[in-house]
Amino acid sequence: MKLLTVIILAGATAGFSAQAAAVDWSKLPAAAKTENVTFEKDILPIFKDSCVRCHGAERPKAQLRLDTLEGVLKGTKMGSILKSGDSANSLLVKSVSQLDPEIAMPPKPRVRRPGGPQGTNVPAMKERSEGHEGGEGAEPRRERREGEERGPGPQGTNALGQRPRNFGPPAKPLTAEQVGLVRAWIDQGAK
Repeated sequence: MKLLTVIILAGATAGFSAQAAAVDWSKLPAAAKTENVTFEKDILPIFKDSCVRCHGAERPKAQLRLDTLEGVLKGTKMGSILKSGDSANSLLVKSVSQLDPEIAMPPKPRVRRPGGPQGTNVPAMKERSEGHEGGEGAEPRRERREGEERGPGPQGTNALGQRPRNFGPPAKPLTAEQVGLVRAWIDQGAK
């Protein structure tokens, strides 16, 4: 039994090592030759297009804010995402390069599996009874009270204060040129 356990653990460790070694970081785009790269002028516009939807002031996933220089330098709840002067070893560059699907940012959209919500074993919602609009998963229509107005709720919500499930098209991955500019910014001191 001990031999079987050792063989299984050795196989799992070898598989993990092979998977970790599969990422070829030498394929990172080269740092741009641009001089005097600054966050406000060069990097923030890139982050606004691809990153701030999830890492902005309203809903900073992993407590990471990419809409301010201070937020980028602070990093995530787990720590720093960049090494000033060393872009090749910065988590930020490795993530936006998309070379490792495990840490790629923005992540690829998840495909919903039929039969239930993504990542759960909850069965798919049954259609609501007749008389409710919207079909599968729709909430029953609420009658408006006298004098009640329908209008937009707080930013990012509908009239009922609910957040829509789809916030628009998926974020665009950075191009090789944009990754190169981020690398140049970090190599130049991330200012």
